[in-house]
Amino acid sequence: MIGTRRKRPTDALDAIEPPNNTELATGVVSVTAVVEILGVLSESEVWLLGLLIFLPGTASALCTVQQTRFVAAWTTVFVTLTVLLRGGDVDRWLDRALLVLLTLTLAVTSVYACHRRVKREGEMLRLRSTAAAMQRHILHPLPLLTDDVLVNGVYEPVQEDRLVGGDIYEVVASPWGTRVLIGDVQGKGLAAVGAAFAVIGAFREAAHREPTLTALVDVLDDSVVRHNTYAEQSGDDERFVTALVISVDPGAEAQVVNCGHIPPRLLHDGIVTTLSLDSGVPLGLAELASEPTTVGWFTFPADSTLLLTTDGLTETRAADGTFYPVDDRLAKYLNLSPTELPPALYEDSRVFVGDRGQHDDVAILTVRRSPSR
Repeated sequence: MIGTRRKRPTDALDAIEPPNNTELATGVVSVTAVVEILGVLSESEVWLLGLLIFLPGTASALCTVQQTRFVAAWTTVFVTLTVLLRGGDVDRWLDRALLVLLTLTLAVTSVYACHRRVKREGEMLRLRSTAAAMQRHILHPLPLLTDDVLVNGVYEPVQEDRLVGGDIYEVVASPWGTRVLIGDVQGKGLAAVGAAFAVIGAFREAAHREPTLTALVDVLDDSVVRHNTYAEQSGDDERFVTALVISVDPGAEAQVVNCGHIPPRLLHDGIVTTLSLDSGVPLGLAELASEPTTVGWFTFPADSTLLLTTDGLTETRAADGTFYPVDDRLAKYLNLSPTELPPALYEDSRVFVGDRGQHDDVAILTVRRSPSR
Protein backbone atom coordinates (compact mmCIF):
# COMPACT_ATOMS: atom_id res chain seq x y z
CA MET A 1 0.00 0.00 0.00
CA ILE A 2 1.09 3.61 -0.57
CA GLY A 3 1.37 5.88 2.43
CA THR A 4 1.92 5.42 6.14
CA ARG A 5 -0.21 2.39 6.77
CA ARG A 6 1.36 -0.93 7.79
CA LYS A 7 2.98 -3.14 5.21
CA ARG A 8 0.92 -6.13 4.13
CA PRO A 9 1.14 -8.88 1.55
CA THR A 10 0.45 -7.74 -2.00
CA ASP A 11 -1.38 -10.94 -2.82
CA ALA A 12 -2.32 -14.38 -1.59
CA LEU A 13 0.95 -15.87 -2.80
CA ASP A 14 2.80 -13.91 -0.12
CA ALA A 15 0.18 -14.59 2.56
CA ILE A 16 0.08 -18.41 2.26
CA GLU A 17 3.38 -20.26 2.02
CA PRO A 18 3.68 -24.04 1.43
CA PRO A 19 4.81 -26.12 4.44
CA ASN A 20 8.43 -27.13 4.64
CA ASN A 21 9.33 -30.75 3.89
CA THR A 22 9.70 -31.71 7.55
CA GLU A 23 6.28 -30.35 8.47
CA LEU A 24 4.74 -32.06 5.45
CA ALA A 25 6.30 -35.46 6.18
CA THR A 26 5.29 -35.24 9.85
CA GLY A 27 1.71 -34.36 8.93
CA VAL A 28 1.34 -37.12 6.34
CA VAL A 29 2.79 -39.79 8.62
CA SER A 30 0.62 -38.61 11.52
CA VAL A 31 -2.59 -38.75 9.45
CA THR A 32 -1.64 -42.18 8.15
CA ALA A 33 -0.96 -43.43 11.65
CA VAL A 34 -4.31 -42.11 12.91
CA VAL A 35 -6.18 -43.82 10.07
CA GLU A 36 -4.30 -47.07 10.69
CA ILE A 37 -5.03 -47.01 14.42
CA LEU A 38 -8.72 -46.28 13.84
CA GLY A 39 -8.81 -49.12 11.30
CA VAL A 40 -7.34 -51.60 13.75
CA LEU A 41 -9.66 -50.53 16.56
CA SER A 42 -12.75 -50.72 14.32
CA GLU A 43 -11.59 -53.86 12.54
CA SER A 44 -12.14 -52.08 9.23
CA GLU A 45 -8.53 -51.50 8.33
CA VAL A 46 -8.96 -51.65 4.58
CA TRP A 47 -12.10 -49.53 4.23
CA LEU A 48 -10.81 -46.73 6.43
CA LEU A 49 -7.97 -46.40 3.96
CA GLY A 50 -10.45 -44.52 1.81
CA LEU A 51 -9.89 -41.53 4.11
CA LEU A 52 -6.32 -41.27 2.86
CA ILE A 53 -7.33 -40.56 -0.71
CA PHE A 54 -8.10 -36.97 0.35
CA LEU A 55 -4.45 -36.32 1.27
CA PRO A 56 -3.21 -35.64 -2.30
CA GLY A 57 -6.15 -33.31 -2.95
CA THR A 58 -5.33 -31.30 0.16
CA ALA A 59 -1.66 -31.16 -0.80
CA SER A 60 -2.51 -29.92 -4.30
CA ALA A 61 -4.12 -26.82 -2.79
CA LEU A 62 -1.40 -26.03 -0.25
CA CYS A 63 1.91 -27.53 -1.38
CA THR A 64 4.41 -27.36 -4.19
CA VAL A 65 4.27 -29.78 -7.13
CA GLN A 66 7.16 -31.82 -5.74
CA GLN A 67 5.52 -32.05 -2.32
CA THR A 68 2.21 -33.06 -3.90
CA ARG A 69 3.98 -35.82 -5.83
CA PHE A 70 5.43 -37.12 -2.56
CA VAL A 71 2.01 -37.17 -0.88
CA ALA A 72 0.41 -38.80 -3.92
CA ALA A 73 3.10 -41.48 -4.10
CA TRP A 74 2.97 -42.12 -0.34
CA THR A 75 -0.81 -42.50 -0.38
CA THR A 76 -0.87 -44.75 -3.43
CA VAL A 77 1.90 -47.05 -2.15
CA PHE A 78 0.48 -47.27 1.35
CA VAL A 79 -3.06 -48.04 0.19
CA THR A 80 -1.85 -50.60 -2.35
CA LEU A 81 0.46 -52.42 0.09
CA THR A 82 -2.19 -52.45 2.80
CA VAL A 83 -4.75 -53.97 0.43
CA LEU A 84 -2.29 -56.63 -0.74
CA LEU A 85 -0.95 -57.53 2.70
CA ARG A 86 -4.25 -57.55 4.56
CA GLY A 87 -5.91 -59.85 2.06
CA GLY A 88 -9.48 -60.81 2.91
CA ASP A 89 -12.41 -62.51 1.27
CA VAL A 90 -11.93 -63.36 -2.40
CA ASP A 91 -15.31 -61.90 -3.29
CA ARG A 92 -14.20 -58.49 -1.96
CA TRP A 93 -11.11 -58.20 -4.16
CA LEU A 94 -12.99 -56.24 -6.79
CA ASP A 95 -13.87 -53.59 -4.21
CA ARG A 96 -10.27 -53.46 -3.06
CA ALA A 97 -9.03 -53.14 -6.62
CA LEU A 98 -11.44 -50.24 -7.19
CA LEU A 99 -10.12 -48.57 -4.02
CA VAL A 100 -6.55 -48.82 -5.33
CA LEU A 101 -7.60 -47.56 -8.76
CA LEU A 102 -9.49 -44.63 -7.24
CA THR A 103 -6.51 -43.74 -5.07
CA LEU A 104 -4.18 -43.79 -8.06
CA THR A 105 -6.59 -41.71 -10.14
CA LEU A 106 -7.01 -39.06 -7.46
CA ALA A 107 -3.26 -38.98 -6.88
CA VAL A 108 -2.53 -38.29 -10.54
CA THR A 109 -5.34 -35.74 -10.73
CA SER A 110 -4.05 -33.94 -7.63
CA VAL A 111 -0.53 -33.62 -9.07
CA TYR A 112 -1.98 -32.21 -12.29
CA ALA A 113 -4.21 -29.78 -10.37
CA CYS A 114 -1.25 -28.63 -8.28
CA HIS A 115 0.80 -28.04 -11.42
CA ARG A 116 -2.01 -25.91 -12.89
CA ARG A 117 -2.40 -23.97 -9.63
CA VAL A 118 1.30 -23.18 -9.36
CA LYS A 119 1.43 -22.12 -13.00
CA ARG A 120 -1.61 -19.87 -12.57
CA GLU A 121 -0.16 -18.32 -9.41
CA GLY A 122 3.09 -17.65 -11.23
CA GLU A 123 1.23 -15.87 -14.01
CA MET A 124 -0.73 -13.83 -11.48
CA LEU A 125 2.48 -12.89 -9.68
CA ARG A 126 4.01 -11.63 -12.93
CA LEU A 127 0.84 -9.66 -13.70
CA ARG A 128 0.88 -8.11 -10.24
CA SER A 129 4.54 -7.21 -10.61
CA THR A 130 3.61 -5.42 -13.83
CA ALA A 131 0.72 -3.71 -12.04
CA ALA A 132 3.11 -2.59 -9.28
CA ALA A 133 5.39 -1.02 -11.90
CA MET A 134 2.38 0.70 -13.47
CA GLN A 135 1.32 1.97 -10.07
CA ARG A 136 4.71 3.54 -9.43
CA HIS A 137 4.32 5.49 -12.67
CA ILE A 138 0.70 6.45 -12.01
CA LEU A 139 0.83 7.26 -8.30
CA HIS A 140 3.97 8.55 -6.63
CA PRO A 141 4.60 7.11 -3.14
CA LEU A 142 3.56 9.27 -0.23
CA PRO A 143 4.57 11.46 1.55
CA LEU A 144 5.29 14.19 -1.03
CA LEU A 145 7.07 17.39 0.04
CA THR A 146 7.34 20.70 -1.81
CA ASP A 147 8.38 24.18 -0.72
CA ASP A 148 4.73 24.91 0.06
CA VAL A 149 3.14 21.75 1.48
CA LEU A 150 3.67 18.31 2.92
CA VAL A 151 1.15 15.80 1.55
CA ASN A 152 0.68 12.47 3.28
CA GLY A 153 -2.00 9.81 3.23
CA VAL A 154 -3.12 6.35 2.22
CA TYR A 155 -4.31 4.80 -1.00
CA GLU A 156 -6.09 1.45 -0.92
CA PRO A 157 -7.78 -0.43 -3.77
CA VAL A 158 -10.89 -2.37 -2.77
CA GLN A 159 -9.39 -5.70 -3.84
CA GLU A 160 -6.09 -6.80 -2.36
CA ASP A 161 -5.07 -8.55 -5.57
CA ARG A 162 -5.53 -5.35 -7.56
CA LEU A 163 -2.91 -2.68 -7.06
CA VAL A 164 -4.50 0.04 -9.16
CA GLY A 165 -7.97 1.25 -8.30
CA GLY A 166 -10.18 4.08 -9.50
CA ASP A 167 -8.79 6.75 -7.15
CA ILE A 168 -5.94 9.04 -8.20
CA TYR A 169 -3.83 11.81 -6.68
CA GLU A 170 -0.81 13.92 -7.63
CA VAL A 171 1.26 16.84 -6.28
CA VAL A 172 3.19 19.23 -8.55
CA ALA A 173 5.41 22.15 -7.54
CA SER A 174 4.68 24.81 -10.17
CA PRO A 175 5.87 28.42 -10.66
CA TRP A 176 2.54 29.56 -9.15
CA GLY A 177 2.67 27.37 -6.04
CA THR A 178 1.98 23.73 -5.35
CA ARG A 179 -0.94 22.14 -7.21
CA VAL A 180 -2.61 19.15 -5.56
CA LEU A 181 -4.98 16.79 -7.37
CA ILE A 182 -7.25 14.14 -5.92
CA GLY A 183 -9.82 12.38 -8.07
CA ASP A 184 -11.98 9.35 -8.63
CA VAL A 185 -12.13 7.73 -12.06
CA GLN A 186 -15.45 6.16 -12.94
CA GLY A 187 -14.90 2.41 -12.95
CA LYS A 188 -12.32 0.20 -11.28
CA GLY A 189 -9.08 -1.61 -11.90
CA LEU A 190 -7.37 -1.87 -15.27
CA ALA A 191 -10.49 -0.64 -17.05
CA ALA A 192 -9.94 2.78 -15.47
CA VAL A 193 -6.15 2.91 -15.88
CA GLY A 194 -6.35 4.64 -19.26
CA ALA A 195 -8.40 7.51 -17.87
CA ALA A 196 -6.13 7.71 -14.82
CA PHE A 197 -3.06 7.98 -17.07
CA ALA A 198 -4.76 10.65 -19.15
CA VAL A 199 -5.68 12.86 -16.18
CA ILE A 200 -2.44 12.48 -14.22
CA GLY A 201 -0.27 12.90 -17.31
CA ALA A 202 -2.13 16.04 -18.30
CA PHE A 203 -1.95 17.38 -14.74
CA ARG A 204 1.79 16.84 -14.46
CA GLU A 205 2.40 18.70 -17.71
CA ALA A 206 -0.21 21.46 -17.52
CA ALA A 207 0.41 22.33 -13.86
CA HIS A 208 3.78 23.77 -14.93
CA ARG A 209 2.31 25.61 -17.92
CA GLU A 210 -1.08 27.02 -16.93
CA PRO A 211 -0.99 30.04 -14.58
CA THR A 212 -4.62 29.69 -13.45
CA LEU A 213 -6.56 26.78 -11.99
CA THR A 214 -9.42 27.28 -14.42
CA ALA A 215 -7.08 26.86 -17.38
CA LEU A 216 -5.53 23.81 -15.71
CA VAL A 217 -8.94 22.23 -15.17
CA ASP A 218 -9.86 22.91 -18.80
CA VAL A 219 -6.77 20.95 -19.87
CA LEU A 220 -7.72 18.07 -17.59
CA ASP A 221 -11.24 18.03 -19.00
CA ASP A 222 -9.88 17.95 -22.55
CA SER A 223 -7.64 15.01 -21.64
CA VAL A 224 -10.63 12.98 -20.47
CA VAL A 225 -12.62 13.91 -23.58
CA ARG A 226 -9.76 12.75 -25.82
CA HIS A 227 -9.44 9.53 -23.83
CA ASN A 228 -13.16 8.88 -24.26
CA THR A 229 -12.85 9.45 -27.99
CA TYR A 230 -10.17 6.78 -28.28
CA ALA A 231 -12.08 4.51 -25.91
CA GLU A 232 -15.20 4.76 -28.04
CA GLN A 233 -13.24 3.86 -31.17
CA SER A 234 -11.85 0.75 -29.47
CA GLY A 235 -15.22 -0.31 -28.08
CA ASP A 236 -14.50 0.64 -24.45
CA ASP A 237 -16.85 2.59 -22.22
CA GLU A 238 -16.54 6.35 -21.85
CA ARG A 239 -15.61 7.59 -18.40
CA PHE A 240 -15.69 10.75 -16.31
CA VAL A 241 -13.53 11.77 -13.36
CA THR A 242 -14.54 13.66 -10.24
CA ALA A 243 -11.68 15.79 -8.98
CA LEU A 244 -10.44 18.50 -6.65
CA VAL A 245 -7.62 20.74 -7.84
CA ILE A 246 -6.00 22.86 -5.13
CA SER A 247 -3.27 25.48 -5.34
CA VAL A 248 -1.22 26.50 -2.31
CA ASP A 249 1.36 29.30 -2.38
CA PRO A 250 3.10 31.31 0.37
CA GLY A 251 0.01 33.48 0.82
CA ALA A 252 -2.51 33.00 3.61
CA GLU A 253 -5.22 31.78 1.23
CA ALA A 254 -5.45 28.78 -1.07
CA GLN A 255 -7.43 28.19 -4.26
CA VAL A 256 -9.58 25.23 -5.19
CA VAL A 257 -11.72 24.06 -8.09
CA ASN A 258 -14.26 21.35 -7.36
CA CYS A 259 -15.19 19.12 -10.28
CA GLY A 260 -18.03 17.13 -8.74
CA HIS A 261 -15.84 15.80 -5.95
CA ILE A 262 -16.23 15.58 -2.16
CA PRO A 263 -15.40 18.98 -0.61
CA PRO A 264 -12.23 19.18 1.48
CA ARG A 265 -12.32 19.49 5.24
CA LEU A 266 -10.21 22.06 7.08
CA LEU A 267 -8.89 21.02 10.50
CA HIS A 268 -7.87 23.99 12.65
CA ASP A 269 -7.76 24.56 16.41
CA GLY A 270 -9.72 21.36 17.07
CA ILE A 271 -12.54 22.36 14.72
CA VAL A 272 -13.50 20.56 11.51
CA THR A 273 -14.96 22.76 8.76
CA THR A 274 -16.26 21.38 5.48
CA LEU A 275 -15.43 24.03 2.90
CA SER A 276 -18.45 25.46 1.11
CA LEU A 277 -17.54 25.39 -2.58
CA ASP A 278 -19.33 25.68 -5.87
CA SER A 279 -19.31 22.19 -7.37
CA GLY A 280 -18.86 21.93 -11.10
CA VAL A 281 -19.33 18.91 -13.33
CA PRO A 282 -16.81 16.04 -13.38
CA LEU A 283 -13.90 16.08 -15.81
CA GLY A 284 -15.00 14.94 -19.24
CA LEU A 285 -18.45 16.52 -18.96
CA ALA A 286 -17.60 20.23 -19.18
CA GLU A 287 -19.61 20.66 -22.38
CA LEU A 288 -22.72 19.79 -20.36
CA ALA A 289 -22.10 22.52 -17.78
CA SER A 290 -24.40 25.52 -17.81
CA GLU A 291 -21.85 27.78 -16.07
CA PRO A 292 -18.08 28.24 -16.51
CA THR A 293 -15.54 26.79 -14.09
CA THR A 294 -15.11 28.92 -10.96
CA VAL A 295 -12.29 29.12 -8.43
CA GLY A 296 -12.98 29.11 -4.71
CA TRP A 297 -10.73 30.77 -2.14
CA PHE A 298 -10.32 29.80 1.49
CA THR A 299 -8.06 30.73 4.39
CA PHE A 300 -5.37 28.11 4.96
CA PRO A 301 -3.47 28.94 8.19
CA ALA A 302 0.03 27.58 8.69
CA ASP A 303 -1.02 25.38 11.61
CA SER A 304 -4.09 23.88 9.90
CA THR A 305 -4.54 20.65 7.93
CA LEU A 306 -6.57 20.09 4.80
CA LEU A 307 -8.20 16.65 4.59
CA LEU A 308 -8.99 15.32 1.11
CA THR A 309 -10.86 12.06 0.55
CA THR A 310 -12.64 10.07 -2.12
CA ASP A 311 -16.08 8.54 -1.73
CA GLY A 312 -14.40 5.27 -0.74
CA LEU A 313 -14.40 6.74 2.75
CA THR A 314 -17.61 8.78 2.86
CA GLU A 315 -19.76 6.13 1.15
CA THR A 316 -18.39 3.13 3.01
CA ARG A 317 -21.34 1.25 4.50
CA ALA A 318 -21.75 -1.28 7.28
CA ALA A 319 -23.77 -4.46 6.80
CA ASP A 320 -26.95 -2.68 7.94
CA GLY A 321 -26.51 0.04 5.29
CA THR A 322 -25.24 2.73 7.67
CA PHE A 323 -22.71 5.09 6.09
CA TYR A 324 -19.41 5.72 7.82
CA PRO A 325 -19.85 8.96 9.87
CA VAL A 326 -16.68 10.74 8.79
CA ASP A 327 -17.11 13.93 10.82
CA ASP A 328 -18.10 12.12 14.02
CA ARG A 329 -15.18 9.71 13.76
CA LEU A 330 -12.80 12.45 12.68
CA ALA A 331 -13.46 14.30 15.95
CA LYS A 332 -11.77 11.42 17.82
CA TYR A 333 -8.53 11.80 15.87
CA LEU A 334 -7.99 15.57 15.84
CA ASN A 335 -5.04 15.16 18.17
CA LEU A 336 -3.17 13.03 15.64
CA SER A 337 -0.51 14.41 13.34
CA PRO A 338 -1.20 14.78 9.59
CA THR A 339 0.93 11.69 9.08
CA GLU A 340 -1.01 9.59 11.57
CA LEU A 341 -4.52 10.77 10.68
CA PRO A 342 -5.09 9.07 7.27
CA PRO A 343 -4.18 5.53 8.37
CA ALA A 344 -6.18 5.99 11.57
CA LEU A 345 -9.28 6.98 9.62
CA TYR A 346 -8.80 4.14 7.18
CA GLU A 347 -8.45 1.51 9.89
CA ASP A 348 -11.41 2.93 11.78
CA SER A 349 -13.59 2.74 8.67
CA ARG A 350 -12.62 -0.91 8.13
CA VAL A 351 -13.60 -1.72 11.71
CA PHE A 352 -16.88 0.17 11.25
CA VAL A 353 -18.01 -1.76 8.18
CA GLY A 354 -16.74 -5.16 9.32
CA ASP A 355 -16.23 -8.15 7.06
CA ARG A 356 -19.74 -8.00 5.58
CA GLY A 357 -19.87 -4.29 4.88
CA GLN A 358 -19.48 -2.49 1.56
CA HIS A 359 -15.96 -1.46 0.60
CA ASP A 360 -14.64 0.72 -2.21
CA ASP A 361 -11.32 2.11 -3.36
CA VAL A 362 -10.23 4.82 -0.96
CA ALA A 363 -7.70 7.66 -0.97
CA ILE A 364 -7.21 9.86 2.09
CA LEU A 365 -4.75 12.76 1.90
CA THR A 366 -3.66 15.40 4.38
CA VAL A 367 -2.21 18.67 3.11
CA ARG A 368 -0.23 20.85 5.53
CA ARG A 369 1.97 23.82 4.85
CA SER A 370 5.65 22.91 4.86
CA PRO A 371 7.47 23.70 8.13
CA SER A 372 9.56 26.35 6.37
CA ARG A 373 6.33 28.26 5.71
